[in-house]
Amino acid sequence: QVHLVESGGGLVQAGGSLRLSCAASGRTFSSYAMGWFRQAPGKERDVVAVITRSGGTTYYADSVKGRFTISRDNAKNAVYLQMNSLKPEDTAVYYCAADYIDSTAQTIHVSESKYDYWGQGTQVTVSS
Repeated sequence: QVHLVESGGGLVQAGGSLRLSCAASGRTFSSYAMGWFRQAPGKERDVVAVITRSGGTTYYADSVKGRFTISRDNAKNAVYLQMNSLKPEDTAVYYCAADYIDSTAQTIHVSESKYDYWGQGTQVTVSS
């Protein structure tokens, strides 16, 4: 079992920055690839960024490339999403999710159906 708790959301003006954090419980955090997803009102939940178990490989949605950075600290059981140059279209509820990977392969999944555990979400609102 992995329990995930997001924090760091809030209201920010366009062009500003926020850093989301996701704290994970459990002793096997390093066995999970971690992803950040977001869901805007009236839209489906979409992948934002994913990081492999070791942190050696990352994936970004085209819409956030060059602006967002995902990172993790396995010693602290935490994953982060640094969001810069925020735009109003980044407004959404942001979720972190854990995807169990049973090998040392640098596996990345972008489909939410592959993720085993989810946090409760944190609201990010970007004003124009």
